[in-house]
Amino acid sequence: MYQYNTFDQRFVEERVEQYRDQTKRFLAGELTDDQFMQLRLRNGLYIQRLAPMLRIAVPYGMLSATQLRALAGIARDYDKGYGHLSTRQNMQINWPELEAVPDILARLAEVRMHCIQTSGSCIRNVTTDQFAGVAADEVVDARPYCEIIRQWSTYHPEFDWLPRKFKIAVNGATTDRAATHVHDIGIRVRLDDDASPRFDFLVGGGLGRTPVVGKLIREGLPEEHLLSYLEAILRIYNRYGRRDNKYKARIKILVRAMTPEKFREQVDAEWEHLRDGPTQLPVSEVERIRAHFKQPTYEQLPDEAGYLAVERLRDRSFNAWMRHNVAPHRQSGYAIVTLSTKATGVPPGDVTDEQMDAVASWSERFGFGEIRISHEQNLVLPDVRQRDLKTLFDLACAEMLGQANAGLLTDMVCCPGGDFCALANAKSIPVAEAIQRRFDDYDYLHDLGPIDLNISGCMNACGHHHVGHIGILGVDKRGEEFYQVSIGGNQAEDASLGRILGPAFSRADIPDVIEWILDVYVEERADGEIFLDTVRRIGVEPFKRRVYSRDPAVHARSSRPKTVVARLHAGASVPLLNNMTSSASGQTNGGLG
Repeated sequence: MYQYNTFDQRFVEERVEQYRDQTKRFLAGELTDDQFMQLRLRNGLYIQRLAPMLRIAVPYGMLSATQLRALAGIARDYDKGYGHLSTRQNMQINWPELEAVPDILARLAEVRMHCIQTSGSCIRNVTTDQFAGVAADEVVDARPYCEIIRQWSTYHPEFDWLPRKFKIAVNGATTDRAATHVHDIGIRVRLDDDASPRFDFLVGGGLGRTPVVGKLIREGLPEEHLLSYLEAILRIYNRYGRRDNKYKARIKILVRAMTPEKFREQVDAEWEHLRDGPTQLPVSEVERIRAHFKQPTYEQLPDEAGYLAVERLRDRSFNAWMRHNVAPHRQSGYAIVTLSTKATGVPPGDVTDEQMDAVASWSERFGFGEIRISHEQNLVLPDVRQRDLKTLFDLACAEMLGQANAGLLTDMVCCPGGDFCALANAKSIPVAEAIQRRFDDYDYLHDLGPIDLNISGCMNACGHHHVGHIGILGVDKRGEEFYQVSIGGNQAEDASLGRILGPAFSRADIPDVIEWILDVYVEERADGEIFLDTVRRIGVEPFKRRVYSRDPAVHARSSRPKTVVARLHAGASVPLLNNMTSSASGQTNGGLG
């Protein structure tokens, strides 16, 4: 991972001292709330419903064991003993005292971390595939380019005060695990025929009040023009983006107003003035950054499929975990492990200080001291020896991180909602727990296959409900909490926005509504068809008829007898070692299946 040099460390330390002075002035009454607001936002500090919330930057979701231990210590000493993983691969703490934030920033600086540009109208944390650098389906490691963009965008004087927040994602694998279609800029990295990196640019994607799938405006851009083309896009947005209405200030609104074709023309014209200028990216700089991401010294290990097959037959729970939470590694004898934070009764994405300490230790014991945060709010160990998978599984179960549900219905994405967020219209966490408790049968979940379920407490869509195969949105109706349900969304290569079924439901109704939706799927699916494919084939009308039916007999019908549970009870054989592909998590078990 990227290591700070002397300049980097001094930069972050000086920023801490600047903010310490700003906080002292605010607490002394020398700065008003409005004057302090932009200062605190530029350092990741929000004022939430019950307490401040501090968002900590985790560039492209990559942490060292030392950094994760530091986050555990901060959660213990300055919070209530836990942190929350965000869909931008960051970590948030929800209970820091305002006057203690400078001390927290100083603790972060000691381990080369900060909160710079995790909020405000600026370029936010650049994200990528949580499996970058190790995935078997990777074409180009996107992390060096994420780091180059991070350094270029941090306190960029021209783009530090944009019309609205701005989010960039980069993906270098054949599977899009970075949700590039729903970012302000999504960048796909691939190799040309001569093995040179080329960049495709998607612009104007985003969720929130006006969900939009990004438009392709440039294909095959050479590496040396990466920053100059980014700068051209940002200049056009900064020049023409609306500043009079924050709800119409995102670049997606500008692209739609201009049309993608006209926007592309504007960007290309601007780029002609920039392409050979100081933002041209030298090969030497790319190589300097890439050197920070060189492969670790892997052991030459055999594939352990035979040994693992025996262990999987012995332990049905381990077999389930292998099927869903273990992905193929590009290096023989190794695997990628997703540690699920989605235990029933625990808010999705929450991790305790004890869990953080444990994961940090596992990353050193079973890998090279590296951890990733995924968009699905889970933790990832990228370099686990296959022979250690069973030991790791047992340890993960003891820490409530061994749920075998990655990519399944209960691996839901969920914002903090009305329990914490001052913007939320409704609570998200109780809805997530009710669904977890209703669908806690692993065999049923496995029979359903990959399903992305996303929950947002308001239209800001921090839970990405628009691109959930099933999306749930909290809405306020005359002071009461209701929930709107959509189906058919997807954040991967064939990105799509979900279609709303109809009028919103009460919170108590949501588990039943989800069950009725799943009943229709099980009744209508073709052989081997996943939920998303069925929705796209039959449309939303059959689901609407079921969930809004007033006939109790319709809802009394259950499709549970078609599940694996019933087949087991009937004496049918169910293979324990079958492969499974999850479009939700982008994981396939390949040789590990």
